[in-house]
Amino acid sequence: MDRRQFRTRASLAKQLIEVHPVVPAGLARLMELSNNLFFSWHRPTRALFQDLDPEVWNQTNGNPRLVLRCVDQEKLDRAAADPAYLERYRQVLDTFDAYLAAPPPREDEPLVAYFCAEYGFHESFPIYSGGLGVLAGDHCKAASDERLNFVAVGLLYTEGYFIQSVDSEGVQRANYVDSDPRDLPVEAVRDADGKWLHVQVPIAGRAVYTRIWRAKIGRVSVYLLDTNCPENSPEDRDITHRLYGGDGTVRIRQEMVLGLGGVRALRALGLAPAAWHMNEGHAAFMILELVREGIASGLDFAAALEASAAQCVFTTHTPVSAGHDAFDTGLFAHCFQDIVTGLGVSMERVLDLGRSANAPHAFNMTHLALNGARRINGVSRLHGAVSAGLCAEHWPEVPPAENPVGYVTNGVHVPTFLAQTWSRFFDDKLGPQWRERLSDVTFWRALAEVPDHEYWLTAQKVKATMVDGVRARLRREYTAKGLSQAQLRHVTRLLDPERPTTLTLGFARRFATYKRAALLLRDRARLARLVNDPVRPVLFLFAGKAHPADEPGQQVLREIKQLSLTPEFAGSLVFLEDYDLQLARWLVSGVDVWLNNPVAPMEASGTSGIKAAVNGRLNLSILDGWWAEGFEQDNGWGIPAADALDAERRDALDCADMLDVLEEEVVALYYAHNADGYSGEWVRRCKRAMMSVIPSFNMGRVVQDYARGLYYPAAAQYRRMREGGLGAITAFAQWKQRVRELWPGVQLRRISDAPRELPRAGVLNLQIAATLNGLSAQDVCVEFVAQRVLPRYRTESPALSSFRGESDDVWRCALSSTGATDADGATLYGLQATPPTAGQFAFELRIYPYHALLAHPLELGLLKRL
Repeated sequence: MDRRQFRTRASLAKQLIEVHPVVPAGLARLMELSNNLFFSWHRPTRALFQDLDPEVWNQTNGNPRLVLRCVDQEKLDRAAADPAYLERYRQVLDTFDAYLAAPPPREDEPLVAYFCAEYGFHESFPIYSGGLGVLAGDHCKAASDERLNFVAVGLLYTEGYFIQSVDSEGVQRANYVDSDPRDLPVEAVRDADGKWLHVQVPIAGRAVYTRIWRAKIGRVSVYLLDTNCPENSPEDRDITHRLYGGDGTVRIRQEMVLGLGGVRALRALGLAPAAWHMNEGHAAFMILELVREGIASGLDFAAALEASAAQCVFTTHTPVSAGHDAFDTGLFAHCFQDIVTGLGVSMERVLDLGRSANAPHAFNMTHLALNGARRINGVSRLHGAVSAGLCAEHWPEVPPAENPVGYVTNGVHVPTFLAQTWSRFFDDKLGPQWRERLSDVTFWRALAEVPDHEYWLTAQKVKATMVDGVRARLRREYTAKGLSQAQLRHVTRLLDPERPTTLTLGFARRFATYKRAALLLRDRARLARLVNDPVRPVLFLFAGKAHPADEPGQQVLREIKQLSLTPEFAGSLVFLEDYDLQLARWLVSGVDVWLNNPVAPMEASGTSGIKAAVNGRLNLSILDGWWAEGFEQDNGWGIPAADALDAERRDALDCADMLDVLEEEVVALYYAHNADGYSGEWVRRCKRAMMSVIPSFNMGRVVQDYARGLYYPAAAQYRRMREGGLGAITAFAQWKQRVRELWPGVQLRRISDAPRELPRAGVLNLQIAATLNGLSAQDVCVEFVAQRVLPRYRTESPALSSFRGESDDVWRCALSSTGATDADGATLYGLQATPPTAGQFAFELRIYPYHALLAHPLELGLLKRL
C-alpha cells in the first residue's frame, strides 16, 4: 500500500477511531524527536522510527509522528527491550541534545525574520510545491546549523500541493488530501493562560482570525498561520486551505495573512526582529504592516516607509516579469480598505507602491517589495544581472549593472541531500569533522587522494539504493493501477540493483515549459539509437509535476509519458509519477548524469543539479543559473545557450548540442572501462564535482552570505536610523523628497580635461563645476570612477555573492569641493589622485545624492554622468 492509498482510505471513512500505543518509558523522548524536523536531515534519527515498522513507515510517507501513533504496541515494547536499539536511541539523543545546546556565535546576534509562502522540509510535511519551498526549508536548516538568531513565518495549509497520478495517455490528475495537524510536526502556540494564540487580520472590512502553530527546525522556530478557525466564516476558513490554490481573490487573502498576519504573529509572541526577509514577493504585504507600526509610533507615512524599508531584505526568484504576482487594483482597494485608513494616506498613494508605468491597473508584489526594501538580491550571478535589468525602472538614471539589485547564489543543505552511504564514506576517509568544514575548499581537496576503486564502489552502492527504490515505486504504481506485470518487467529491465551498470540520466523538476523537459525528444531517431545501443545502453529517468492550471506544461508531460510507452523507448525512458522530496533524494544521489536544459537565462538558479554534484554526480546542463558559476570544465559538461532569436531554431540548436556532447563525450567516457570495470577518468570527474561544488554551494555558505551581506547591514542601518529618534527618520524622508524635487536642475561641467597618459607614480588632476540647484555640497557625492580595461583580470562579477566587496579593477575616488564657485554660481570640485596600478582605464565623472542613512549609494536612482 502506498501513501495515496493509505490517506485516501482514511479520508473515505465516515468516522475514524485511532487506537494508539503507549510509548515505553525507556523510549519516552521519541515523541520529542518526532516533533523536531532535525529528523529531516539526520538519518540515524529517521532510522529509529523506520526500524520500528518499515511497512508503516512507508505507508505514512516517512512520518515519525504518525508512526508512533500507529505502530503495534508489541513492536514498541520489543524495541524498548532491544539493547542495540536502545544504544542507537541514546546516541541519537546525545547528538540531538548537543546540537540544540550549542551557543550562538555572537551574543549580539540580531534577530532575523524570514517569510515564505511555502517550506519543503520533508515529504511527510506537505506544505511545499517545488524549488522555492525546498530552498526555504534548506535556508531554515542552515540557519539552525549556523546558529543564527533566526525565526521563520509561513502558512499551514490544510491541503498541500497535489498528489500526482498520470495515466497511460499521459494525462495528469491532481489529487488533494487534507492533512490532519495531529499528523504534522507542529504544535499550537498558547499564551500564559493556555489559550491558543491568534491574531486578527483585517481583510475587506472584516477581521479574519488566524491561529499560530510552531514547527521546530533544529534550533529554529517556524511559525505557521492558518485561518481554519471556528470564529471565521466558511470563506475565510478556506483562505489557507490549499497551497497556491484558487483565483486572485484567494491568493491576495493568503498573502495578506502571510505578510500582515505574520508580522502581527511575531509581535504577539513578543519578538522584535532587526531584519525582515521576504523570500519572493508573496510576503511583501509585511511592508504595509511595518509602515502601520511606524505611523502608530509617531512617524508620518513617508518616514514610516523609510524606517521599515531599512530593515527589509527582498529576494526575487523570478527571471521574467510575467511571473511576478499582481492583483487588480480594485481587488486590492476592496481588501485593504481598513489597512489604508490606518495608514493615513489616500488609496492612490498606497497603490503607487505596487504600480508600474506599463501596468497601472495592477498592484505588483515585486514593485511593492522594491519600494519597501533597501536590500535586494537575485539567486545567482546571472539571475542578479537579469533581475537588475527587469527592475531597472526603479532606478531610472542608474545603469542596471550598478543599481541596488545584487545576488547571492543558491546552495543546498548538504546533510539533507547527501546520501547516507556517502556520509559514512566521508567519516571514514575524511573524518567526522567534514560536517563542520563544508565551506573549506582546501579540506575537500583530500578527496583527490581517495583510491578510485573505493570511490567507485561507494558510488555504485548509492546508485543501487536509488535503483531499488525506483523499482519499488514503479511496482507499487503498476499494482495500484492494475497494469500488466509483464510490462513492468520490461520497463524495469535496466533498473537492476544487483548490476547498476547502465548509464543513467535524470531529469526531475517542475514541468514549466521554459525548463524544456522534452528538449532531447526533438530528435527521436537519434535519441532512439542512443538509448538502444546494445553495448552502451542509456536510461533516462523523468519526474515532475505540471501546475494544474499550466496546460502547456501538462502537454510536455503527456509527450514524455506517451513516448515512454512506445516500443522503441519503453524501459529506456521511464517517467516516475508524484515527484516529491523522497524521490528527489534518490534521484540526485543515484543517477550518473543530471540533465538541465532551460531556456537561458530563465533558470534563476536551480538547485537540483547542486544536489546531484554534492553526491558526485555529473551535470550535463545549459550554462544558466548556478551552473554558469559552478562549471569548471572537469566537473561536468556545460553547454553554452544557442544564440538564436527564433525559438524553434534555438531549441533545435540546443538539442543538437546536448546530444552531441551526450553521444560523443558522456557515453564514451562512462563506458571507457579499465581492467577493474569502470572509467578512471569518469571517477576523477565525479570527485571534482564533489570537491568544487560542496564548499561553494552548500547552504551554510549561502546563509552566511545573507547574514554578512544583507541581514547584519540591514539591522545596523535601522539601528543607526533609530539612534537619531523619530525626528531624524522624518528629516531623512523629507531630505529624499527635497532631493527628488531639485535633482532635475543638477548638472556637471568639466573645467579641465584628463591627460591621455600618466606615469604610474604621477598624480591625476581634474576640476569640474557642479550646478547644485539649491542642494548643498553635503547633499551630493561627486566621483571619478574608472574601470580597468587593459589588462583586465576579471571579465565578470565575482561568483557566489555580490555583497563581498568591489572588484579590484575599479578605481574610484571622490572629488572634494574647493569651497569656491564660478561665475554661474556652480560649485567647483577638484581631484588629486594617484593611480592604483598601471594599465588603461575607461573613466567617467558622476554626481549623485549622498546621505549617511542611505543603504546603497544609488538608492534614489538619481545619477548624472559626464
